[in-house]
Amino acid sequence: MSNERLLSVLIKPRISEKAARIQADHNQYVFEVATTATKLDVKQAVESLFKVKVEGVRVLNVKGKTKGFRGRSGKRADWRKAYVTLADGQSIEFGAQAFIPKSASAT
Repeated sequence: MSNERLLSVLIKPRISEKAARIQADHNQYVFEVATTATKLDVKQAVESLFKVKVEGVRVLNVKGKTKGFRGRSGKRADWRKAYVTLADGQSIEFGAQAFIPKSASAT
């Protein structure tokens, strides 16, 4: 798989309370992926970008919500989510330290 395809498969990590709990309990990470991505694409992208061993991938489609705005109804876009299980002892660092302001870390 080409590097361009690998970079286009993973869109962003999903950071939430549920994702943090799954990460701590089951060593799984949650990513938003391209709608055309397969399990094999996600596995290869995570292994090559983060240099970890992937044991399993579960992929699901999330349907967009129907919302109303000023009397008009609209629909949010559908997207695809992947749960990636890593081998024991493996982990991914998303750079949480990068989001701490320098003034906060100095005190």
